[in-house]
Amino acid sequence: MDDRERHEAGMTVRRQVLGDAHVDRAIANTDEFTADFQDFISRYAWGEIWTRPGLDRRTRSCITLAVLATLGHDEELAMHVRAALRNGLTPEEVGEVLLQVGVYAGVPAANRAFKVAQQTLRQEAG
Repeated sequence: MDDRERHEAGMTVRRQVLGDAHVDRAIANTDEFTADFQDFISRYAWGEIWTRPGLDRRTRSCITLAVLATLGHDEELAMHVRAALRNGLTPEEVGEVLLQVGVYAGVPAANRAFKVAQQTLRQEAG
């Protein structure tokens, strides 16, 4: 697969996981300064990693939630809570992932992540 094909495959998966509205906003905000980075994300994160057959999207979402919560990347965490719901996780399963974070990454990381997830889940439900 060449770079163009990886980009296209990545955009398809990116839209399926994050939703059209999010991807459309990212595209609309792309300028000369961010264009290479947006292409990089589409080709490698979405076109190479999220399309691999070794893990299903639910599992990839669980891993992504745990890593983002551990690293304190709250904006990305909120986005991936929504993505996890699209990938079939329930709010209860999101909570289980964050409990796991509490044990292995620490209570402060899980506490912050639960707050972000709670706000995001409320927005999605309401």
